[in-house]
Amino acid sequence: MGSELYAHSPNAEGRWHPLRHHLEATSLRAEGFTQAFGAPALGRALALFHDLGKAREEFQAYLRAAAQGRRAQGSPHALWGAALACAFLRGCQVRGWEALVLPVLGHHAGLADRGEAQQKLAAALRERQALQGIKDVLQAWGMTGVLAQSLSKAIEEVAARGQGDNGARLEFLVRMAFSALVDADYLDTEAHFQPQAARRRGQAPTLEEMWRRLQEDQERLLAQARDSLVNRVRREVYEACLEAAELPPGLFRLTVPTGGGKTRTGLAFALKHALRHGLRRVVVAIPYTSIIDQTAQEYRKILGEEAVLEHHSAYEVPVGEEQSEEAIRWRLATENWDFPLVVTTTVQLFESIFANTPAKMRKLHRLARSVILLDEVQALPPELLQPTLEALRLLATPVEEGGYGATVVLSTATQPAFEAIPSFSGLPVREMVPNYPQHFALLRRVRYTFRREPLSWEALAEEVRSKPQVMVVLNARKDALALLEALGDDPHAFHLSTLLCPAHRREVLAEVRRRLRSGEPVRLVSTQVVEAGVDLDFPEVWRAVGPLDRVVQAAGRCNREGQQPSGGQVVLFEPQGGRSPSGPYREGMGLARLLLNREDPERLHDPGLYREYFRRLFQEVNTDAHRIQDLRREMSFPKVAERYRLIRDDTVPVVVPYEGAKEALEAFLAAPSLEAFRALQPYLVNLYRREAHRSPFAEEVRPGLFRWTGGYDPRRGIVEAYNDPADLVI
Repeated sequence: MGSELYAHSPNAEGRWHPLRHHLEATSLRAEGFTQAFGAPALGRALALFHDLGKAREEFQAYLRAAAQGRRAQGSPHALWGAALACAFLRGCQVRGWEALVLPVLGHHAGLADRGEAQQKLAAALRERQALQGIKDVLQAWGMTGVLAQSLSKAIEEVAARGQGDNGARLEFLVRMAFSALVDADYLDTEAHFQPQAARRRGQAPTLEEMWRRLQEDQERLLAQARDSLVNRVRREVYEACLEAAELPPGLFRLTVPTGGGKTRTGLAFALKHALRHGLRRVVVAIPYTSIIDQTAQEYRKILGEEAVLEHHSAYEVPVGEEQSEEAIRWRLATENWDFPLVVTTTVQLFESIFANTPAKMRKLHRLARSVILLDEVQALPPELLQPTLEALRLLATPVEEGGYGATVVLSTATQPAFEAIPSFSGLPVREMVPNYPQHFALLRRVRYTFRREPLSWEALAEEVRSKPQVMVVLNARKDALALLEALGDDPHAFHLSTLLCPAHRREVLAEVRRRLRSGEPVRLVSTQVVEAGVDLDFPEVWRAVGPLDRVVQAAGRCNREGQQPSGGQVVLFEPQGGRSPSGPYREGMGLARLLLNREDPERLHDPGLYREYFRRLFQEVNTDAHRIQDLRREMSFPKVAERYRLIRDDTVPVVVPYEGAKEALEAFLAAPSLEAFRALQPYLVNLYRREAHRSPFAEEVRPGLFRWTGGYDPRRGIVEAYNDPADLVI
């Protein structure tokens, strides 16, 4: 090693990673990432400080031992880089110091609570000898002035961008800066340890190429489409959205009746709008994984297999500063959304925004100057709406006004009355399709009936068996299993839930669609996860009474193409002993039941009814039930992450024994990388962490990643698990 200081041990080619080279290369990456939201000096300064603690002899000795395969006591380094930055900032007395210090302190362990961080930093600042050793290295490198100048510019950026909103702007700036630092650090480390993987990046088509492919596909579609009322409405919606794409970035509503071509239209708007205004990528967030499968598949048909990053699940890498090559490789396998088109879940998106760990937050900075399309936006949890909407408002604020220059699209057939929420009150939200009420009137393709007398599972099964093609949507997985059991060995019965892995769900949906097209018998039993956005066209749908928006979404799977001469049939019913998720979902059920008993069921065709429903729901529900806004102002990052949960309990990814899962898991475990984890995605199911640890059939193959060794039923999926996390996406 000589007298050189190093950041990482040798790679496969025997080359050490010089510390100064790592700091400078990471600073260039971080500067580019934070440039997207007008803070290039902030990214550069954070990266220059982040690994300065590795200049200490204790860390260098640890690195030498690790390279020789000897066990050695770890030597934390993040604290010393943060403490040195704090010293440059007159002991963290500069306003906005949090954005300049907390990301450095937490770039391995996660963003800390501000008060706890201050205590750690105060103790480190008293270790003058340790800090002086690092300062001596900087002087020898001739970098002392460079760091001071970089930090001075960063202070100016933070002062300009972090003021106002009672601390919310500064808190969000800390999050975005932290994300940029972590991603830059991981990418430069990957270039050292996995240079081949690093070179493979960027092979997806550009936004320009994707827009060209979409235009060509749209022309083919129009040439083949028959002249029908549904297709005429779809064409009008598509053209209106292309016009809206010319408008400046910001907040938009896309209100389209179910079956009105929302998936294709949203993509067209996003691509054209991004190109028109120089935005960097399109992120489509969907409430349920069942829809991700379909949406990503549809996008791939149009744009090509290599065009779409489909992100269902993530595993949580253990936090810590361990610097063995194995530990580093596992960190590098976390997702960073470096594609121009990302299709992900609402859970992944928002729990990343409000997380505090590097693995979850690495991708967050990619949202700046992007188009964020929130599909089925009505599914956002009411009790989290204030922090959720405030984050969206900040993302959609122009960069020059202290925001992140994104465009946010609220897309659904049942628009919630978000203007009733303080975080969103008074904001200019533009309608992409102004004449949407006319489209709802034209596309009345179903008749609603409401059965008030509760039905037993046996009685419901008898009704279902008498229908050649029918879908039944229930409020909980246990209810779906109860109906499946009542149906017995019916060969025409199928089941969909998130306890089937994505590859399996795709197979089920393909077979269901084939039977629908050919007129063969098909009886689909599902939880709520199938109803929002899944492209199915049944002549009859039965829906257990649930929140009003869910009822209407289920109806969107009935007579979707308008082929039933007398219209499709949607039956709302009460199952005897039926379950429901707790909290706002149950409150929404009660409110929907009240409206259904008061109104003619045909009123469900009126979009005005949904606005009334949501206004009343938001009045009854505390939209910041977990006091997250107060915790954000206090910069209590760990508590915010703990309380902001779309699924209340932690879940973990479990690899199930389906098709190519065994080979994909072996490849990932043998050589963990981001690409290998992406190949594993189709075979993952999310289970509650407590259930995975308790189950004899869930084997933890890596911290946070499990393999399922129990039964996997071709109809029910994981049969030994009785709770479906998606039941609590509310």
